[in-house]
This record gives sequence, structure tokens and C-alpha cells, in this order.
Amino acid sequence: MASDDMWNDAEGASEERVAFRAQLRDLVLTETNRRRQKAGLAPVASPNTLNPTSPAAKELHLQHLAVAIEAAAAFGPMLTELVDGIAERAGRAGASYPELAEAAGLHTRQAARQRWPKAVGAGWRLYTLRHGHDGAEVARFRSREKAMNRGRYALLQGQMNTSGDYAAAVADNFNDVIWACHFDPTTYDVTETALPDDLTTVPAQDSDQHAAWVNAWTAHVHRATGQSHT
Repeated sequence: MASDDMWNDAEGASEERVAFRAQLRDLVLTETNRRRQKAGLAPVASPNTLNPTSPAAKELHLQHLAVAIEAAAAFGPMLTELVDGIAERAGRAGASYPELAEAAGLHTRQAARQRWPKAVGAGWRLYTLRHGHDGAEVARFRSREKAMNRGRYALLQGQMNTSGDYAAAVADNFNDVIWACHFDPTTYDVTETALPDDLTTVPAQDSDQHAAWVNAWTAHVHRATGQSHT
């Protein structure tokens, strides 16, 4: 839980927090030295290496202050952006809102949903290919696991029917394929597979590119299973 981590240590700063703060100081000094070198000034190993009452020290500390102020102003939005990106990636990996809330130290799943409304797929789309049919069948699920399980089940059922499903793929609310499989006629089992890069994003169903994606996916599955593609 967030309340138990190094940022909320009631007994004082932990070793991890001290190390993290030291890294932040190093980053600010690195940027200060970058600007000094750009201005033709020599870098310093530490803000305290110069005579503390010298003009050179004054100049250094003012430069250091300017960088620190800029960093303090910038890191807030930057860290928020970082946090949001991590939450979305967690959601795309299958994390639920209760799990996001626990990891973020939020009290309710509603709080996590309000903060990251698009993090968890509200409409996982299951695409299936069926023997003797053009295009792909599409079904929507509120759960990633349900979409994947339904895809596996459809393929296992399909192998007993010449007009059944033989390939499945699940896309998230970012239109990225997060899981794909096909029925392997040699093993009579479902085989999970990674799609090639040009098939990992599903075009919108009402776009001209969607049919081309389905055709390319169909050809890919037929090649993978040694079937002909007419």
C-alpha cells in the first residue's frame, strides 16, 4: 500500500527516499553544468566546491537556483503525465480499477476511474474468423479475461464444426491487439500467437482500412496454419 512506502515514512526519511532525493539533486546539478558549459564556464563536481563567499560561487548558486526553480515547476506536470501513462499501461495489461486504486493509495475504485477514465478497457473487442465467412465477427466485453476466454472457447467449439471459428484476437480501447490465437489443425488445440507489427492495431470498423486488416489477418493465420487462402 502507498501508505507504507518510502514517501510516507512517519519515522523519517528512509534510505530509499534519501537516495532518491540525492538523484534529484544530481540531475539538477547535471543540468546546471550543461548550461555552464554552454556558456563557456567550467563544470563543478558539487555546488559547495567553490569559496562560499566568492563571486564565482555566487554565480554558480544563482545558476543552480534557476535550474532548481525550473525543475520544481516542471516536475509536477511531468510526474503527473508519468503517473497517468503508467496507470494506462497497467490497465492495458489487465489491471482493474480496484487494483489501480490500491496501487495508487486511493480509497475507492470510483476515485481511480475518475482519475483514469480510459485506463481500463470498458469495451474489449473480440474479433473472430469463421470458416466460410467473409470479414470478422465482433463481440464486446467489459472484461479482458472474458473476451480472451470466449475467444478460446469459440475456437475449441469451432474445431468440431467445418463452419466454426478458427482464429481470434482481442483489442483494447486503444485499438491495439493485446492477445491473438488460432486453432492449430495439427495439434487440435488453440495456439496463442503474436501478430506481426502491421496487424497489431485494428482500424476502426467503419473505416476503409478495416476490411484490409481483416484480410491481412486472415492471410497471416492461413500461412501460420498451413491452410490455403482464397
